[in-house]
Parts: sequence; structure tokens; C-alpha cells
Amino acid sequence: MSTLFKFKEFSIHQDKTAMKIGTDAVLLGAWVFLENEIDSILDVGSGTGIIALMLAQRSFALTIDAVEIDNDAYEQTVTNFENSNWGDRLYCYHSSFQNFADEIAEEDETYDLIISNPPFYTDEFESKNDARNKARFTTSLSFNELLKGVSKILSKKGKFAVIIPFKEEQGFVKLAKENNLFLNRGCHVKGNPSSAFKRSLLEFSFEEKKLNKENLTIEIKRHQYTDEYINLTKDFYLKM
Repeated sequence: MSTLFKFKEFSIHQDKTAMKIGTDAVLLGAWVFLENEIDSILDVGSGTGIIALMLAQRSFALTIDAVEIDNDAYEQTVTNFENSNWGDRLYCYHSSFQNFADEIAEEDETYDLIISNPPFYTDEFESKNDARNKARFTTSLSFNELLKGVSKILSKKGKFAVIIPFKEEQGFVKLAKENNLFLNRGCHVKGNPSSAFKRSLLEFSFEEKKLNKENLTIEIKRHQYTDEYINLTKDFYLKM
């Protein structure tokens, strides 16, 4: 089976990473709102580098950085960045987000957009595969550590976007508030019309404003996608 995943404007090698291309990353990379004045972007926990690559395709941001703690995933991200049309704008750091955020804060640098498809399983389900655990489980980066780091290095008017399980949303929003980050925009995602909401796409800033809420259903039935999902992802998926 080929481990190369082809999108319309770039391809992703994923033979080294524990976590393969999934709907979550594509949803987040396509959904996040990009304003013209965004000059610098950070992707936290890049995995294959897919979200950073999507944002390079969607924006003219001069700096698109990624940070990845797992060695194989870091190397995979670097390869995918180098093989893309935007290699001159993409850079990956091999570090934990906690250390990275501390260093960037010390240098008084900030990002206009920070984006993350973070680990969200708790340790009771951990497997024997360390790389997979790092990618999937909150022991490598808790929600609190993520939000604490974001609040240190997000620019004053910057945005933070994330995708998490729907059931975790309330707690995450509360934690964000404790770090002076307020929910401005949210989208609840379900697989099909009869299923429960499974994911929350959330966008935060330091500014408290009226919440913009929406819902998204991915499929009408198996492999028959909704117009909303097609419109959101058609610039990326080959068959959309």
C-alpha cells in the first residue's frame, strides 16, 4: 500500500509517522479563517506537516513554522516541506512545544496564527508504540500546557485555532479563558445526519466578542459528501 497521499497542490509522505493523514487535520486546515494581515503562522505538533502545507497554499504568510517533538514525524515534516512549492516559507523545529514557547517568548517574538490538531486521548488507552502515544495522547502535551504556551506567543490581535473531541469542548473553553483566550468562532462536526457531534473546531483570540457558531455534517451517506464539506475541502482533495 502506498504511503504517499496526493492533494491537488502538494503530496504527503507518511511512511515514518505514527499518525497518518486524517479528516481532522484537513478540516482544521481548510476551516480556519485567514486574514490578509497574517504574516506568521505556527503549527503545533505538525505530524506530517499537512496543516502547515494547507496554510501555505491558502495564504501569503511569509513565516510558516511548525514544531514537532517526535523525531520521525519531524523528519517527515521536513521532507514534505522541502518537496512542496513553498519550501522557502516553511520551517520545522524539533522540540517540545513547552520548550519552544518558552524560547520564543524569551525572544519577544509572536505569531499571528497558532494552529493545532493536538493529542487528546488520555493515558488509560495508551499503546506500546511510543511514537503513536506522543501523537495521540495528552501525556505528551496536555490541553493546559498547549493553552499556556499559546497565550505566551500569540500576537495581541492573533488567533488560535484547534480541533478537539466535542465532549472536551466545555473544559477546553474554560481552560482557555483562564489563559485569557476567548472563543470567537466554533463549528460542531458530525459524520452523518443521524450521528452525534464528534469534533469541535474552535477559534480563540485575546478579545471577547460575539460567538460565531456553525455546524458541519461530512456525509449524507457513506462516500456521499455534503455540499458544505465539498466546498470546504475542494481546493485540497483530488476527487472533490
